[in-house]
Amino acid sequence: MSENRLTTATGSPVADNQNSQTAGYQGPILMQDVHLIEKLAAFNRERIPERVVHAKGAGAFGYFEVTHDVSEFTRAKFLSTVGKRTPVLIRFSTVAGEKGSADTERDPRGFAIKFYTEEGNYDLVGNNTPVFFIRDPLKFPDFIHSQKRHPVTNCKNPDAIWDFWSLSPESIHQVTILFSNRGTPRTYRHMHGYGSHTFQWVNEAGQGVWVKYHIRTEQGIENWRRHEAVQLAGEDPDYSTRDLFESIQRKEYPEWSVWVQIIPFDEARNYRFDVFDVTQTISQKDYPLIPVGRIVLNRNPDNYFAQIEQAAFSPANVVPGITFSPDKMLQGRLFAYADAHRYRLGINHTQLPVNRPLSPVTNYQRDGAMRVDGNGGDSVYYEPNSFHGPKQDPAASEPGLSLQGLSGSYAYPQNQFYTQAGDLYRLLPESEKTDLIDNIAASLGQAQKNIQLRQIGHFYKADQEYGQRIAEALHLAEAAPTHLQDYTGQTQRQVSFLSHLD
Repeated sequence: MSENRLTTATGSPVADNQNSQTAGYQGPILMQDVHLIEKLAAFNRERIPERVVHAKGAGAFGYFEVTHDVSEFTRAKFLSTVGKRTPVLIRFSTVAGEKGSADTERDPRGFAIKFYTEEGNYDLVGNNTPVFFIRDPLKFPDFIHSQKRHPVTNCKNPDAIWDFWSLSPESIHQVTILFSNRGTPRTYRHMHGYGSHTFQWVNEAGQGVWVKYHIRTEQGIENWRRHEAVQLAGEDPDYSTRDLFESIQRKEYPEWSVWVQIIPFDEARNYRFDVFDVTQTISQKDYPLIPVGRIVLNRNPDNYFAQIEQAAFSPANVVPGITFSPDKMLQGRLFAYADAHRYRLGINHTQLPVNRPLSPVTNYQRDGAMRVDGNGGDSVYYEPNSFHGPKQDPAASEPGLSLQGLSGSYAYPQNQFYTQAGDLYRLLPESEKTDLIDNIAASLGQAQKNIQLRQIGHFYKADQEYGQRIAEALHLAEAAPTHLQDYTGQTQRQVSFLSHLD
């Protein structure tokens, strides 16, 4: 008997893997063929539910290394010493497409980092853009629905996409970035990453600051133009996935430098933009980038499903010295991401090897589907108790958020919708302005005329030339609301917000 024998899932040897058991040569298959039934049942269940967003992705392992001392700002141990290395996993992804969609579609790219620290896993779950389309989680399901397939035609619906954006003017900053060539990165290696939200760092003295993360590619920014991206989507829809894997196989390890912006609490209160509004950036002229470390990816997954498809990231996974802010979108994500994993992977998904922390896990959670860690054995299973079970650690507490005003639903001031989008447009080189107009016209031109006109009005408010050029590209210059140029605001201001992309 071969030592490498085929077995069932329970370890029993399989006598015949070529022929089903039947009642005679031509007879029906028997229910007693448990190997056949197990094999078919397992095959039927090979696919877990794909992510509703970020379904198509690729990832790799590597390390984060501290290159600069930031201990004055945070007590996080993995950031405590220059030269210290922490294992990481990064998953890159598109956002709106399904698992079989093309890597080169015009879409933001997810940029999710899992740090396996000695104090537990820390997840920085961001994108390749510093802002987002919306700033309230109440709108997120509607936003994603607008980007998905029509329930009748099962095709993408330009009317829904642009109708939502045109009725959500806070989206114009992200739309401008998305329809620039930054919306079609050449590879996952040739793009920046951002934490997007504002977070809080806390030092050993209990003093806090607001922080924004910037992860900058050392390979340089490279993008496709629209026609190149469309062509490649047909020729090689897995281009970025293959590029990441093969570059690591060649030992051309991709690398990013990690930087932060630090904003003191007192200054944030009076800053000219809401620092908790994820549709806005904070100028690097006001708060320059501070170097922190570098990330190197040097190991491909051994098995894609086990280590990338089952990888579960959540911004709720923080470590002492790093905590949250009042950013509404961040607050919504603290629930939504972990809940998505409970649905896709089960309540015990943190026990999967790719999600399991390197530090010990000691708590009173028991049972549930797919429990694989011994379920606590005979240890005490409630708290408080008299049997020396794990106890709370008050030293791990972080400062609470300062709440202002009464509870209720509050709208953002509309005068902040357009300023940064206009500043960004005016700072683009002429060639990139031309591509931006062409990209928007190609997409917006598929929507109904009334939606086109409404969206053009937003472009006018950001910058008169911006709106006028799109109107001309869509042959709507006569019908477009040119009077909206009065709302363009400080058109001549050349405040450098382009630096948040470069």
